[in-house]
Amino acid sequence: MQVPAGATGKNFPHTPRTDSGSLSQYVLRGLLLAGVAYGAMAGVALAQGADDSALCADPSDLSQATFCDIAAGTTLLDALTVISRTGESPIESMASVSRIDAQTLAQRMPATANDIFFGTPGIAIQTDARRAGSAANIRGLQDFGRVQVIVDGARQNFQRSGHGTSSMFFVDPNLLESVEVVRGPVANTYGSGAIGGVVMFNTKSANTFLLPDEDYALTTTAVYDSNARGITTSATGAVRLSENADILANVVWRDFGDYTGGDGNDVVGTSFDVLSGLVKGTIRPTDFSELTLAWNGSRNSWEEGSGARQADALQNTFSVQYEFDDPDNDWLDLHINASVNLVDLTATNLTDLRRWSEAAGTFVTVPAGSETGYDLATYGFDIWNTSRLTTGVVEHELTYGGDIVFDDVTTANPLGGDDSYTPSGQRTVGGAYIQNKMTYDWLEVVGAVRYDVFNLESDAGSSSGSRLSPRLTVGVSPFDDGPLEGLQFYGTYAEGYRSPAITETLINGMHPAGVVFPFLPNPDLAPETAKTWEFGVNYAADSLFTHNDSLRLKAAYFDNAIDNYIGMNSSIPTGTAGCAAPGPGPIFGPGFPPTVIGYYPGTCAQYQNFASAEIRGFELEALYDQQTWFAGLSASIIEGHRIEGGIKSPLVSIPTTQVTGQAGVRLLEGALTVGGEVQRNWAPEGVTMDDYTLVNLFASYQAADNVELNLRVDNLFDVSYAKPLNVGTTSTVYEPGISFKLGATVRW
Repeated sequence: MQVPAGATGKNFPHTPRTDSGSLSQYVLRGLLLAGVAYGAMAGVALAQGADDSALCADPSDLSQATFCDIAAGTTLLDALTVISRTGESPIESMASVSRIDAQTLAQRMPATANDIFFGTPGIAIQTDARRAGSAANIRGLQDFGRVQVIVDGARQNFQRSGHGTSSMFFVDPNLLESVEVVRGPVANTYGSGAIGGVVMFNTKSANTFLLPDEDYALTTTAVYDSNARGITTSATGAVRLSENADILANVVWRDFGDYTGGDGNDVVGTSFDVLSGLVKGTIRPTDFSELTLAWNGSRNSWEEGSGARQADALQNTFSVQYEFDDPDNDWLDLHINASVNLVDLTATNLTDLRRWSEAAGTFVTVPAGSETGYDLATYGFDIWNTSRLTTGVVEHELTYGGDIVFDDVTTANPLGGDDSYTPSGQRTVGGAYIQNKMTYDWLEVVGAVRYDVFNLESDAGSSSGSRLSPRLTVGVSPFDDGPLEGLQFYGTYAEGYRSPAITETLINGMHPAGVVFPFLPNPDLAPETAKTWEFGVNYAADSLFTHNDSLRLKAAYFDNAIDNYIGMNSSIPTGTAGCAAPGPGPIFGPGFPPTVIGYYPGTCAQYQNFASAEIRGFELEALYDQQTWFAGLSASIIEGHRIEGGIKSPLVSIPTTQVTGQAGVRLLEGALTVGGEVQRNWAPEGVTMDDYTLVNLFASYQAADNVELNLRVDNLFDVSYAKPLNVGTTSTVYEPGISFKLGATVRW
């Protein structure tokens, strides 16, 4: 699969255009990409002809079952999810949804969350030199809860101020069974704040790990990464205690050194080691109910600041999930989740560091061996029910529920310093919602409304607020037979609401070194409100060109306007907005003779509400599977601006515009899969970086019934590149050069 010929040139995403022309140009690009996807797949399929279906001519041949099931009707876009709380598949959902299953995870051989989402439209992962922690970016929005990250129903809200990744989550890919991504505020049934979207990580469970005829099983996995000399070992075991109870345990250990960039130089500070684990047990008290109790945790260690600090993060997540669904009771489909997420990050100075002490009112020397603790406890509760009924000729799925999340942040440094940059405090956010999905023949309508409240408390002040956010989606399926039977068009208007985070509201102190300036708290921050328009197409077809092929396609244009967008204003002049500081000049620390700590530019920094931000783009995800070969094409075209006083400036959180093609073949009756990926990336406006193209190869071989071998080559041509989210004013973190990954899994 080749990148479209028209998608070339460094200025592709920066073509000047007026506001009135933006929509038409995005739609035109989208239609071109969709046409390329459909045309390329259809052309190859027609060339193949229908003879390949003979491989699956005998459905009673069990040796062919798994191989043949890969064909029509079993793509990633068909698997059921709980995106809309009603158990739709992504291809059925009138929203921008993607799913990554266990097979894809195994193919990508991920060491961090950054590796999971290659080619998934609309999502980018910021993983800087601190590779163990990651931040999720959806449609150009990230940090401070704009994107909700959920692991087994538990929200991951950890945040620490600094250069690079701020809102970090810790999840080991080897613990995962699947990942689901919802783009846009249509995901606000998952809680307050998700104006960008939601990423849901689902860990392994015994019910899916064990084969139908197994009462117990154990798998062991070992992976070697040539670039970082990285070693991963993993063991997963499960036991079926009875027909109504099972338990699974999983442990993973990773040890990675500094990796080498495409320029041949080691990227210092990228080494890390992780020990993570999972225990999940499920009990089925009745035929229609299920209770799942889970713990997952990790210990992550790395060095940061060019060896100035040792960071150790300990995470423990506990969750309880209850479901009751009696197929004979249309009124009751009940789900209850409760969770606790605890993160304890300790940063230990390896050298003497200069830091501002709020208590002393001056700079102090924080000696080697001193520690700063960042502790977060997040408590969550979520309940919802779906009732199904019919009024006349209209079917209804009525979903209603509520949720509440409490964050308790404690930052401590006995000698003063970093505790003022990530201040302590408590925040409660919650809400209730009701959603009605109405279906009549070719017409589908989803109407929903959510009411949000929040309250923030600390010794320095408090704030609170509330809002009602609506959603309306209308979808039509104009064809009831023929090759276009699976075609659906939809349009959505949805609003989302994000309350200010503790750090945004209460940050204070002096920037520690170099350019020295005060941070100012802002208890008067207003919440952000996102208003999104989305127009999309879903298309599903089986046995389109051959007996057992399938085509799935999702495409969408979106326009998101965020009012009261919160960002850092670092140009507040002395004497305004509470900026009281000495005039420009050198800042001296204690000692004799005086030592210069840094230079004060005569300004202060503060999180403030800007008038608005605008983000718009186009996304495409297409998959074609024809038993013996498969192909896919995805695209994410995006631009974003911050607007203040009628003046536009580039939004720094915009990722690259990218187009990704994938193709592969299945040989030896499905035992061997070989394929490749090509991805072209264009730099966003306002970022000084080169466009780049990545080529990856992958292969998996079922050597025996219980042995699987995997090989992957990332960045085949050793390209030197950096992601725009890691291109900073202080330093740029380059991504790994060529990496050979070899893995083996044995089932005992």
